[in-house]
Amino acid sequence: MKNLLKKDGASSFVSALAAVVMGLIVGFLVLLVASPSNALSGFGMIVTGGLSDMKNFGQVLYYATPIIMTGLSVAFANKTGLFNIGGAGQYMVGAFVAVYIGVKWTFLPAGLHCLVAVLGAALAGALWGAVPGLMKAYCNVNEVISCIMMNYIGLNLVNLLVRQTIFNSAYNQSYQPADSAELPKMGFDKIFVAGATPSSVNAGIVVAILIGIVMYVVINRTKFGYELKACGLNREAARYAGINEKRSIVLSMVIAGALAGIGGALYYLSGAGTGIAITEELAAEGFNGIPVALLGMSNPIGAIFAGIFISYLKVGGQAMQSLGLAPQIIDIITSVIIYFAAFALFFRLLLARLGGGKDTSNANAEPADKQPDTPADDTAKGGNA
Repeated sequence: MKNLLKKDGASSFVSALAAVVMGLIVGFLVLLVASPSNALSGFGMIVTGGLSDMKNFGQVLYYATPIIMTGLSVAFANKTGLFNIGGAGQYMVGAFVAVYIGVKWTFLPAGLHCLVAVLGAALAGALWGAVPGLMKAYCNVNEVISCIMMNYIGLNLVNLLVRQTIFNSAYNQSYQPADSAELPKMGFDKIFVAGATPSSVNAGIVVAILIGIVMYVVINRTKFGYELKACGLNREAARYAGINEKRSIVLSMVIAGALAGIGGALYYLSGAGTGIAITEELAAEGFNGIPVALLGMSNPIGAIFAGIFISYLKVGGQAMQSLGLAPQIIDIITSVIIYFAAFALFFRLLLARLGGGKDTSNANAEPADKQPDTPADDTAKGGNA
């Protein structure tokens, strides 16, 4: 067991699992206090609701798509020692560009129309992420502060642009993208269906998973990824080794912004009948990427599974409403579980201590192979005592 816990992958998985279990226990206690008679059945729904039928499982994948992308955004920036809390703004700016292209650029053929909309969203998110990156690299402005500011600038800018360009006053939201800009269903509407009602899952989940795999390869198998991690671990040492830390910081935030922007595009180009609403609240998907990255230990593959898990909780929470439980209770339970996800790193450090390692009880003791030879050892070797 100690040897197993010494491995990074095993300790990360066990620590994340411990955080999830503790979160579910607290969630059950909240249910027990709020509605004792429905606590057990309600908890069963949140655990099994996402698997109750194929449509619900498809909805899990649908809701997971944008938060996997924002989770990858936060995780990628973390590798350079940056905390990208600006995913909400990058997500919304990318969503607007994707929807604008989807509504206005109908002269493009079907396949190309969707691709251009997604690439436009990536570019918009990248430019929005570049601002805090440049401020951090060249002015040493804390990226948390600049990202928060950019979130609200993005929110109000998108509201303004939607009203002036693609506003549907009948529904107080933007027009929906044209059919030619929608993501292909890839036959998922025939698989993830209950009765005659299909789920909203589409090719977006495949795109999100593939991007997660590409990010894993970039971070762990390329020189660029090595430079990012070196800057994140010790910026001064990276500079001494000849790595351009300013370039790494800016590129890290640019890529993080592009990932969040793509998340906005994948959600609003899904063909689920959703437009960009005029609102004063930041997009929840942007902030849900933070617990996804924490639960996934900033590992792109881990972020994929964490995003699916958080989405699974959401679908289970929707199923709980059939028992008459207030939506606020569902939000509390989900929030508590997400909160405990932040303790995953703590559990990982705790497991590392439990896993042991080298005995540090006598730090000045020499290793066994460096101990001075005893007369008995010399005799055994054929030497003279």
